[in-house]
Amino acid sequence: MFIKQAFDEFLGLKYTRLDEDHLQIKLPVQDLFINSAGVIHGGIISSLADVAVSNLLPANEDGIQQAVTVDLNVSFLKPATGTYLLANAKIEKQGKTLIHTECSIYNDRQEIVAKSKAILFRTNLK
Repeated sequence: MFIKQAFDEFLGLKYTRLDEDHLQIKLPVQDLFINSAGVIHGGIISSLADVAVSNLLPANEDGIQQAVTVDLNVSFLKPATGTYLLANAKIEKQGKTLIHTECSIYNDRQEIVAKSKAILFRTNLK
């Protein structure tokens, strides 16, 4: 199950779980996401990466996330343009409380535009 939150719905995200440790999220680009330089705003790209890694752990039965981001690093590799962005996120390593993740973001021409690493804190500790 994926996280249920209004922000993700506003962005129009489409989720696909590839396996237990990998997922893909497609973000249709809206005019609102384009900055004054004519490319997709870095904040949108960062949000896409954060949402992707946060959904690597399945949400609980109420759609509530089971981890929060404690560190997010995004490297922008190329100006992002196109009709959609595609985030490919995966778990690198899971510990009892911390989860190390990675996310690559591509444009609609399958060109990489950003890479992200994030550390998540597991909130459902028992």
